[in-house]
Amino acid sequence: MLGEKIGEEHGKITGTRILQGDDYRYLKMEMSFQASGTLLGQQAMDMGTFTAFERVPNQIYGEGRGILLLATGESAIWNGHGVGRMTGQGMAMSFRAAIAYQAGQGKLERLNHVMGMIEFEVDENGNTHAVLHEWK
Repeated sequence: MLGEKIGEEHGKITGTRILQGDDYRYLKMEMSFQASGTLLGQQAMDMGTFTAFERVPNQIYGEGRGILLLATGESAIWNGHGVGRMTGQGMAMSFRAAIAYQAGQGKLERLNHVMGMIEFEVDENGNTHAVLHEWK
């Protein structure tokens, strides 16, 4: 069951690469992004890279990793995977993913005991919007 909303961010795709897939018949798309917003009530910056490929028509599988940074210098790393689809508006995509965190002591420590469920949207101009909920 989805729990409380613990974060929201807006950002931009900062780089895109097309890579050879594990099978010569497929390609992978790698995208890096940078975003800012709030996490657990704190101002945060999020930087990450995810790789996506189409598994079946109109289903995209993605894996990503990144780092969250607070203005205080605290940080947490994250790893996630999920599924999505192209929205039909250029390169716009919509993803739903599970995110696991690793944080030290401090304001982000709670993330060590949270499975995050994220709604991640990319529009046709490369703008990103993400909403993060705790999964209970």
